[in-house]
Amino acid sequence: MSVIVECKDLTVKYGKKVALNNFSVEFEEGRIVGLLGPNGSGKTTFIKTLSGLITKSAGNVTIAGEKLGTATKSIVSYLPERPYFPSSMRVKDMIDFFNDFYTDFNPQTAYEMLETLKISPKDKIKALSKGTREKVQLVLVMSRSAKLYLLDEPMGGVDPAARDFILKTILTNYSKDACVIISTHLIQDVEQVLDEVAFIKEGRLAMFKSADEIREENGKSIDGLFRAVFAC
Repeated sequence: MSVIVECKDLTVKYGKKVALNNFSVEFEEGRIVGLLGPNGSGKTTFIKTLSGLITKSAGNVTIAGEKLGTATKSIVSYLPERPYFPSSMRVKDMIDFFNDFYTDFNPQTAYEMLETLKISPKDKIKALSKGTREKVQLVLVMSRSAKLYLLDEPMGGVDPAARDFILKTILTNYSKDACVIISTHLIQDVEQVLDEVAFIKEGRLAMFKSADEIREENGKSIDGLFRAVFAC
């Protein structure tokens, strides 16, 4: 399998605060990776660095063999933790925007997912609930044929009934030559789809193993091991 993400000694600082400290890891194509850690551990900083929103302080990072920059931004599909749509726009306007902006965007896929979710393309963003806005945002992100999908808390604001659909959407809409990184606190809900798990603690990689290895070696679920490792 080809390596999609390669990080060597990645360091990110905010002034004197070190958010990521010599972080080294490799993620391969065809894998769904859970990025797990407590608040303030560096998860969102890592995702924003890969998306190009944050500039690294030191280290080397490549995505599909390309150094971070314009080339990598075009092959990364990023779902931020908070919706960012202008409230005056309609859902259809966002689809048109993504279609104009991203050459790998498939509007037909987006409309089909919206229909399944019973979300009207004519609805204004400001008329949607927080959870519905997050569903729309996920639909747009997963309607791209990207090499790397970065999903920061993709199910944080949606009801439990919609979470199975979201997981199905993630599983069925990313290509097998791509990689998906999911940062979440809802470990029980996502661990069934994870191929690999990266625990991050205080800006460092605490553990990186396959989901099956974790269960076999520890006799625990991923959620159970997380609670044990990060117990207060």
